[in-house]
Amino acid sequence: MKNTLKFRFRNIGSMLALCAVFSITVMLFFGACSNNRAQQTTAIINAKVFDGENLINDTTVLIKDGYIQAVGGAVPTDAIIIDAGGATLIPGLIDAHVHTNIDGLRDALKFGVTTELAMNGSWPERKRKKVAKRNDIADVRASGMGVVPPGGHPTQYMANSSNLLLRYFYSYPFVSTPNEAEKFIAKQVATGADYIKIFIEDGTIVGHPNLPTPSNETIHAAVLSAHKHNKMALFHATTAAGSKQAIEAGADGLMHLFVDVPHTLELIEAIAKSGAFVVPTLALTSSAFGKNGAALSSDERVRSRLNAKWLDHLSGSINTYPQGNLDYIFASVIALHQAGIDILAGSDVSEPIPGLGGLAHGATLHHELQMLVAAGLEPVEALRAATSIPARRFGLTDRGRIAPGLIADLILIDGNPLVNISDTLSIRSVWHRGELLNNNKK
Repeated sequence: MKNTLKFRFRNIGSMLALCAVFSITVMLFFGACSNNRAQQTTAIINAKVFDGENLINDTTVLIKDGYIQAVGGAVPTDAIIIDAGGATLIPGLIDAHVHTNIDGLRDALKFGVTTELAMNGSWPERKRKKVAKRNDIADVRASGMGVVPPGGHPTQYMANSSNLLLRYFYSYPFVSTPNEAEKFIAKQVATGADYIKIFIEDGTIVGHPNLPTPSNETIHAAVLSAHKHNKMALFHATTAAGSKQAIEAGADGLMHLFVDVPHTLELIEAIAKSGAFVVPTLALTSSAFGKNGAALSSDERVRSRLNAKWLDHLSGSINTYPQGNLDYIFASVIALHQAGIDILAGSDVSEPIPGLGGLAHGATLHHELQMLVAAGLEPVEALRAATSIPARRFGLTDRGRIAPGLIADLILIDGNPLVNISDTLSIRSVWHRGELLNNNKK
């Protein structure tokens, strides 16, 4: 009996050893295959290449290990070949104004938005590290929480948030004094803020009149504190008066265009002299003026990538300022552009909650490009507003262009968006950090 047991145990041990050897062999084999695939070059050939600034003569882009290895030149004999067949290759898009979460980053990437710049909200370091390791969602940069006075914008939206913790338990960190602003900004920087957001919103445009705004002393202290920490001071301001106040305080960027009055030469010159950039958020403005996003939501190129909840939200509008005049807004955009002021494309999309309709992650940035062209920018200028210009203004030196050594965030487009800007939605393929995505899933 003892011999029989010993025999059985020896057999079991041998079998376990064999299984372990087999498992390790399989792991090594597939690991080697995976490494070989990762080390193999992908060559996109026969493409019209917009490099973030201009259409260039080269028609080949090589990708390896998540980066652009070369633009033009010989194709390695062992490269994986992707024949663009005359389609247009552009850098991954950068949405310069969002309020996002993991689901938002996922939807954004479906539309070739490979980076979202979050303008209010908590993105702690541990969460950012997780995002940086994933290629199935867009990358993110963030401001941390914005400088907001007690009861100020955007806290009026918290009661409708889909985040129950935010709706019922979160206490917004309000700022009342210059001293509080300095301490608050130091805390945001300590927790990883890439830039600082400051709100000047009296509620006129957003449908909540008479909202409190920070004191001028608090605003100036906030800007000084941001600059002391080598961070940009970015402002939410939707009126001409608020924009003027922000510029006089030393704003590095206006995250909206003033929409209450036509532009004046004085204000345009002040913005130009300051060196600040402007994110007009035209799609948001159109929605605030009562124009809905039904045409965009009915576009099959959008419908194939968004779920029913977001499509329904996109079909609505904000409609808080129906007296607004888009012609005035378009004229302001052109005045800014002609004055040499950098224009950046941003959507200001957040959650699919009542009162914020007409917007959706990813899709609305394409709408923004269309509206920039409708305002009078050339398609190539609109494309720069979502690629090389935001990369330059936000110090994102590793993206926003197609050049050797940069991250391989790329979109292959059927058509030519440099002629017809709407073609940006005709997405054939998206690469994020060199990984080719299946981006047609809802």
